[in-house]
Amino acid sequence: MPAQTPISAADAINPAFQHAKRQLFEPFRFAQWARLAFVGLLAGEMGSGGGCHSGFHPGPVHHVGAAPFGSGFPWQFAHHPALPVGVIAFLLVSGFALFLGFTYINCVMRFILFDSIVAKQCHIRQGWVRNTGRGLRLFVWQLLLTLAAFSAFIVLIGVPVAGAWSAGWFAHPREHVLPLVLFGVGLFLLLIVFVALLAVVHVMTKDFVVPQMALENISAIEGWQRLWSWLKAEKLGYAGYFGMKIVMSIGAGIAMGIVTLFVLLLLLVPVGGMGVLAVLAAKAAGATWTFQTIALAVIAGFIALLLILFVISLIAVPAIVFFPAYSIYFLAPRYAPLASLLWPQAASSLPAAPPLPA
Repeated sequence: MPAQTPISAADAINPAFQHAKRQLFEPFRFAQWARLAFVGLLAGEMGSGGGCHSGFHPGPVHHVGAAPFGSGFPWQFAHHPALPVGVIAFLLVSGFALFLGFTYINCVMRFILFDSIVAKQCHIRQGWVRNTGRGLRLFVWQLLLTLAAFSAFIVLIGVPVAGAWSAGWFAHPREHVLPLVLFGVGLFLLLIVFVALLAVVHVMTKDFVVPQMALENISAIEGWQRLWSWLKAEKLGYAGYFGMKIVMSIGAGIAMGIVTLFVLLLLLVPVGGMGVLAVLAAKAAGATWTFQTIALAVIAGFIALLLILFVISLIAVPAIVFFPAYSIYFLAPRYAPLASLLWPQAASSLPAAPPLPA
């Protein structure tokens, strides 16, 4: 039964759970599950990380002018000092380009995920075509927010440190032990508050601004202007939502972490075994560290990491669906355009979305 008045954060849990159950299991479709895992991974709805390291003692040199596997620094770097500088510059430029590219993909996928939850169908190609413009607007917002956060971080760190430096605390630390300790504690607490504020802005943007951008084709700034008026009018309601989401995220993280650890341990044997066999085979064949072999190793490691992340995202699909559904069912009674999608017959009784501030 659709709600006619704004519901509490606790009341939104059951409809979100029922929505996730219907979308994922009535009926179960592995293709939809896999697409949701892919979209959720790129949309940043789940997070994971991992890595591995292995090595062995170098063997005798078999080829002049190239370093054998396991010998450390490649021969080309040792004989061309300018080469590492060029490689570092290339990596920095490539890393920045990848950051921009993945940020844009993340923004578009956020809208595709929203559409997938509302429609209970995930169509990546059609969603990408439909949401490129919206994703670009969110991308610009993300870049501006990142720049503002970086500038604020520099000010929060730089101004206090400059003040302590000018006071001579760092030049004679033994004479200012207590002020330095208090300074460090205060700076640490300030950073915690700053990071928490950024987290709140991020969550509120993806949960409450993205739906407005998707349904009314407005900018993130316009969406935040309206959201700010909602927050001022219903402080306790949104505070309860955020607190409830933190509690549920912790619980879901623990549950998913246990399942993920078990699955990764099962995958470690075949994947790790294949990696060891590949390295031993390359060493037996006399392979050496060249740009080609290094590139192949990097590509193989990157592919393995992507496969692991995708497996983890498959495990996390219930959470990928539930949490956006939770925000949608909390927001819908407060936002008529969204309610009209969920409850077409009852949406007319809900108040229209307030006009954007002039």
